[in-house]
Amino acid sequence: MLQVENLTVRHGALEALNQVGFTLEAGQWLMVAGPNGAGKSTLIQALAQTVAYQGTIRYHGRDIRTMRPAALAREMAVLSQNHPIAYAFTVEEIVRLGRYAYERGPFSAGDAQGTAKVEAALEMTGMRALRGQSVLTLSGGELQRAFLAQVFAQDPNLLLLDEPTNHLDLNYQRQTFELVKAWLQTPGRAALSVVHDLSLARAYGSHALLLDAGRCVAYGDHRAVLSRDHLQAVYGMDVQGWMQKLLAQWQDTPQP
Repeated sequence: MLQVENLTVRHGALEALNQVGFTLEAGQWLMVAGPNGAGKSTLIQALAQTVAYQGTIRYHGRDIRTMRPAALAREMAVLSQNHPIAYAFTVEEIVRLGRYAYERGPFSAGDAQGTAKVEAALEMTGMRALRGQSVLTLSGGELQRAFLAQVFAQDPNLLLLDEPTNHLDLNYQRQTFELVKAWLQTPGRAALSVVHDLSLARAYGSHALLLDAGRCVAYGDHRAVLSRDHLQAVYGMDVQGWMQKLLAQWQDTPQP
């Protein structure tokens, strides 16, 4: 589905990504991990065509730089961690913006499937009851679910998530990852997520890409990539040992 070759991004003298390459096939969920400054969010920006890059990104064999923005938006959607909002849009209005790529102009017949897609997205994310509420009144978790409904309504086959649960509490983290997992059950879809929480990466990912200082340290099956040795090399600490130590605090907790 997605083939990335020799992807390089430079910001002046800073090389944010250096010769990064990987593939992503339908049904896979690729977790992109690494310390701060590794180039994770820059990778999302390059895939979304919002930053200049060298190298090649192909979607089903086609260089995405040759695709029209509307055509690309019908195939690929991005969910970020922050959503600056200056107007009191309702939840439904935010979700309907996901159908913008399907509008063909003022004199066209419109988006025939739009209403059904919006309704399905509201239902899937549990936002139907809040459809008329201003997004300015939502909690952080509710707001993120509204924008997740927007990308679901967009109906892409490739979903890019840039630390989508970074500021959310545990319940909303679980809800978001479970919703994406359910979304992936439809054949022909794939997801790529930037994550800091390595436990979530191991629990939900099928594959992983480990970055450090803009370079690919490891890529492949998520358990092989997120190994003790790889994580030690990138984070400069025994990550697996640390995680096991934290888990031990719960194993000693009396059951009710």
